[in-house]
Amino acid sequence: MKISYHQQKVGDVEVFYREAGPKDGQVILLLHGFPSSSHMFRDLIPKLAEHYRVIAPDLAGFGHTTTPPRSQFDFTFNSLFQVVEGFTEALSLKQYVLYVFDYGAPVGYRLAAAHPDRVQAIISQNGNAYVEGFSDAWGSWERYWHSPTPDNREACRDSLTAETIRNFQYLHGADTSLVSPDGYYLDIAYMSRPEAEEIQLDLILDYRTNVALYPEFQAYFRKYQPKLLAVWGKNDPAFLPAGAEAYKRDIPSAEVHLLDTGHFALETHVEEISELILRFLEKC
Repeated sequence: MKISYHQQKVGDVEVFYREAGPKDGQVILLLHGFPSSSHMFRDLIPKLAEHYRVIAPDLAGFGHTTTPPRSQFDFTFNSLFQVVEGFTEALSLKQYVLYVFDYGAPVGYRLAAAHPDRVQAIISQNGNAYVEGFSDAWGSWERYWHSPTPDNREACRDSLTAETIRNFQYLHGADTSLVSPDGYYLDIAYMSRPEAEEIQLDLILDYRTNVALYPEFQAYFRKYQPKLLAVWGKNDPAFLPAGAEAYKRDIPSAEVHLLDTGHFALETHVEEISELILRFLEKC
């Protein structure tokens, strides 16, 4: 199955995206997380595209999507949501299955809450929406949220280093022999670009708005009862399995699977995850 690569203008943002599968197929919209891009779905897309139209954009500030400079663009999660919303409308995506991971979760859940009629199902892969999903690794970020001083901003810069991206994001809790270095070296390269660190620090501060919206996301879950599959790397150092199990509180029919791997579960368990997704969608 061939993957094609495109650009779509959304306001002042040029959204890069990957696409595969039948043009008239049911759409699966893949939303990546920090510090990655749609490249993280490189192995998943061909497995889903045999049956579905799969679309994976790079969020604003990530990957190959181009934005105005930081002085002219507000790097917040609401801005990321607005770009994705505009992207779906530019592509005339009337309905879609959402796959959300990490940062993609609060972006995708904003989209779902705004347009519940468009969301046919949700797949959450280490995509958090509950405070019990937070580990104790969020200390410096939480201090920055509560006290956005220059010193607290600098303390968060450790989250952006090559060592942290490699060891904390990719290798922690995973069988390291199965983790290709391509993913983390590409993310490290993205982080070295002009303004990249400052953009990410802006988003780290704004992450507090996602936590503030958790009750709204949960209200959406309770009211609309979307079909939901939570598939989680249970050794994730940032998002605990409790965050996956919590979906059952608001969506009793939610299907939860915990895999013996880390945050970037697709790096080691793409076969298992793709099989779970295909079985789940057959029932939707």
